[in-house]
Amino acid sequence: MNILFIEDDAIETMKFKRTLAKLNVKHKITEAKNGEEALEVLGSGDQLPDIILLDLNMPRMSGIEFLKILKADEHYKYLPTIMLTTSQNRADLLECYRIGIAGYILKPLKYEEYEEKLIKVVHYWEASELVKA
Repeated sequence: MNILFIEDDAIETMKFKRTLAKLNVKHKITEAKNGEEALEVLGSGDQLPDIILLDLNMPRMSGIEFLKILKADEHYKYLPTIMLTTSQNRADLLECYRIGIAGYILKPLKYEEYEEKLIKVVHYWEASELVKA
């Protein structure tokens, strides 16, 4: 599975890679530090990701701003996008679902809980029928 991971925090990126390494499955992970960089990755002509994991609060372009651009684009709007965030703000949650996210995952503080949630997310999307580019 090809995963586009959009996250500006190096520690969160390290936790994500560490979690995926425990699955013993080779997923291709493409990283972007913000929404602008992610749009460049998508427009580069490389293979589109199967899923996008997106942080909400990022510099330059927030997760919601990126999501609006993504879902307005005919080529990208079907890409399943899962928000990974610490925001428990109900307005953020509702706005993300209104725009068209596939899931909203709160990042727990304990690594074990983070790992458990992420493994469930990855297993779900491994089993799901994905729109291939």
